[in-house]
Amino acid sequence: MGSLEGILSGVQLAFSFQGLLFVFLGVVAGTLIGMMPGLGPISAIAIMIPITYNMDPAVALVLMAGVYYGAVFGGSTSSILLNAPGISGTVATTFDGYPMAQRGEAGKALAIAAISSFVGGTISVILLMLFAPVLSNIAIQFGPAEYFALMVLGLTAISSLADGSTIKALISAVTGIMAVTIGIDSQTGTTRFTFGNPNLLEGIDFLVVALGLFAIAEVCALIINRHESPERNGSIGSLKLTKKDLKDMSGPMGRQSFLGFILGILPGSGATIGSFMGYISEKKIAKNPEEFGKGSVKGVAAPETANNAATSGAFVPLLSLGIPGSGTTAVLLGALLVLDIQPGPLLVQDQPALFWGVIISMYIGNVFLLILNLPLIPYIAKILAIPRPMLISMVIMFSMIGVYAISFNTFDLYLLLIFGAIGYIMRLFKFPAAPFILAFILGGMMEESFRQAMTISNNDITVFVTQPIAMSLLLIALLSFIVPIVQNTRRKKAEQK
Repeated sequence: MGSLEGILSGVQLAFSFQGLLFVFLGVVAGTLIGMMPGLGPISAIAIMIPITYNMDPAVALVLMAGVYYGAVFGGSTSSILLNAPGISGTVATTFDGYPMAQRGEAGKALAIAAISSFVGGTISVILLMLFAPVLSNIAIQFGPAEYFALMVLGLTAISSLADGSTIKALISAVTGIMAVTIGIDSQTGTTRFTFGNPNLLEGIDFLVVALGLFAIAEVCALIINRHESPERNGSIGSLKLTKKDLKDMSGPMGRQSFLGFILGILPGSGATIGSFMGYISEKKIAKNPEEFGKGSVKGVAAPETANNAATSGAFVPLLSLGIPGSGTTAVLLGALLVLDIQPGPLLVQDQPALFWGVIISMYIGNVFLLILNLPLIPYIAKILAIPRPMLISMVIMFSMIGVYAISFNTFDLYLLLIFGAIGYIMRLFKFPAAPFILAFILGGMMEESFRQAMTISNNDITVFVTQPIAMSLLLIALLSFIVPIVQNTRRKKAEQK
């Protein structure tokens, strides 16, 4: 079957009554799951595997894909309104989304998130249709050395997340790397920094850290400063975006749709790294980077565009190579195998209706998400009108439910409170939490890639400079580290004159 016939068969599947119904059900379920702090799409997809067992494989995959990108789309809601990331891919949205909500612009922040998510998802679906086979070949070129260089490039961006003091940002990042090393060393099997506690053998889950540093730390601040701080602004503000807002959004949406998609196709990246890289890159090229972290329109548009673009990009290695690009797509891979679908280069030829049907359903799902979310923003944002004591209780309850649902281990609840206290202390002494989170995400992957590269090369350290892609990424990382220092030095000299 030719490519045109395959696309037509995919269109027929996606626009059938059954296809449209399950796309709609998937995105609705995903959005609701994404709005609840800590409850991500992984558990939802795992639950749906037995439900979809006797369904048509193509329709079942359409449903689970809808849950996946619906959760990423909906995860911004709790990030913006409560400073409690719905899923790990929306952590970066809290940096500017929550400050906007605090100053009475929750409606605008949610509208920006919805439109940016739609644009990122739409452009990435188009790219997926055009370049999936080519990009899958590029993804194969990335080995351990290239991934290590990519992680180093990500860590050099920590200075961009510094809130005034680069030293404090570096201390925060080092602490994040220390935290991610806790548990069993996957290569040697030895325990590290568990202090004999068996609950730490599997390490610390990312959402425990994220919800602790942001949601619980915010709760601590609200409780401790309840007599000194003014009441939260309960107004959602206008949903209308000005011409300036649209202009500010257009650049990040265009750039991060491509960056997020490219990062999404790399196995192991996914929406979380995509959103952070999107935020960091926009801050680096911004004329007024000091606006980021204080309620910047670009600071909301960039991560929301990137994480949705990365979600679609993650389907490239999954469908074309059978390689999962994230934890969620790893569960999807298991679901495909249960449904007797073998992903890989032959999937497009053997089952074109399934391949193209899923891709086209993504665009339909993005349209459904925009139509559903924009009219509901005034009602969703009513959460800001809830009295503070009840709001605090809700944040704690949802955070604890989300964390407990990950492992069903009460020890994680204690860890949540510990990281909440750490997050509040960091706020008190003005240590930024973002570098901690970024280092926690990249640290483990960087260590694993480094050790794999050294093993493959028989401990030859030159492997990182003899591989063209790895060397190019390391050079870019070096430039991204040096250039800001040179710029700051020049600026200080100019101010002294």
